[in-house]
Amino acid sequence: MPAAGGALVIVLALPLFLVAGWDLAGWAVAALLWVGVQAFGLLLGRLSPSAALGFGMMLRMLGVLVVLVAVAASDQAVGLAAALVYGAAYSAELGLSLASYYGQAPTA
Repeated sequence: MPAAGGALVIVLALPLFLVAGWDLAGWAVAALLWVGVQAFGLLLGRLSPSAALGFGMMLRMLGVLVVLVAVAASDQAVGLAAALVYGAAYSAELGLSLASYYGQAPTA
């Protein structure tokens, strides 16, 4: 459910970009990063809990940071748009994840 909320933010950002006349490259970078991070997360989920899992989760966000900085270095407007869209999607996923975790019945 949380990943679907983030994906919904990405999908809803597309009409905003189209109506506002913004460069779609920023949206496309954010969408590709989102899909790539989710796919890498599914791959990591298949690992048993270990140091490799923790390292992979950290590597996932470091990869996003490197891509966003590289894009922003080449074109500031595209980099800013990609960072804002990805940040909104990540925030939605995090918020839904926290709500679902704290919304469940406690186990003793």
